[in-house]
Amino acid sequence: MTAPVLHTVRNNRFWLSPQRCIFWEEEQCLILSDLHFGKTGHFRKHGIAVPQQVYREDLQRLVEQIGHFKPRKIIAVGDLFHSVANKEMDWFLKWRQDLSHVDIILVKGNHDILSESWYADAAISVVTGTYSMGGFGFVHDPEEATDLNDLYIFSGHLHPGIHINGLGKQSLQFPCFYFGKNSAILPAFSKFSGLAIVKKKRTDTIYAIVNQTLVPVT
Repeated sequence: MTAPVLHTVRNNRFWLSPQRCIFWEEEQCLILSDLHFGKTGHFRKHGIAVPQQVYREDLQRLVEQIGHFKPRKIIAVGDLFHSVANKEMDWFLKWRQDLSHVDIILVKGNHDILSESWYADAAISVVTGTYSMGGFGFVHDPEEATDLNDLYIFSGHLHPGIHINGLGKQSLQFPCFYFGKNSAILPAFSKFSGLAIVKKKRTDTIYAIVNQTLVPVT
């Protein structure tokens, strides 16, 4: 695995992985967003032939990140799942049984519409609104990150991306980690996701994910 990149926020050490997640060293916690598990099954159910391999690869990447960082907790900042239950959710439940020692906190996103009993069976603790820990807050939609008592906010929802210009007026788009003064936006963990292009302000820090490598954007 390509080495993660250290980014410090308020004296806390956050290790950014090119596999689209963050390891919070002080809390031994893996932070990620917009996994959209079950999305490929949802599309196939509606007649769009998206291969199951897409979902399997996303789930395998998560397993590899857990094996590498060995977190005691996962915070999913919304859209852990994509829609109602389907066969892919059954695979998730089997995976969850194998890794039951890791706590999962889900900050509910707009796509997280499964029943309370399903989350309970999967041993997932569900939070509506904002989850806070150690001086940091976690909310799905950055638009909802207001009046949160000076917490530094991690959010998702937007699937942030960045333009990088090359020679000959070439321009490519890549997913990215975005860090502002008081908040951060995580890239979508799922590779089966679009991008919303963000514009860098002078005080922002952005890391583009390019060929499994993190590239600071200046």
